[in-house]
Amino acid sequence: MTRFEFALKSTDEIRQAGVVQSESFNDALSLVSKHVSVQEGDTLEIGVAGFPPARFAFVPSEAVDAVSWRPIGLAA
Repeated sequence: MTRFEFALKSTDEIRQAGVVQSESFNDALSLVSKHVSVQEGDTLEIGVAGFPPARFAFVPSEAVDAVSWRPIGLAA
């Protein structure tokens, strides 16, 4: 299993950080999404040590218990 590090930020302040272990990046993102409390304006950085993290912005949803993320900072 791969060890993914994450940091949940709101306005340049880290509100929660930690580590999850999973078989894939998508599984790690899903695990983090289930166990963090998010609010509008939050961003999430997640990745493996030694590489730049992927960055996501929280996307508010009307669905109950659904956490959606939009990738940010992608190169064209």
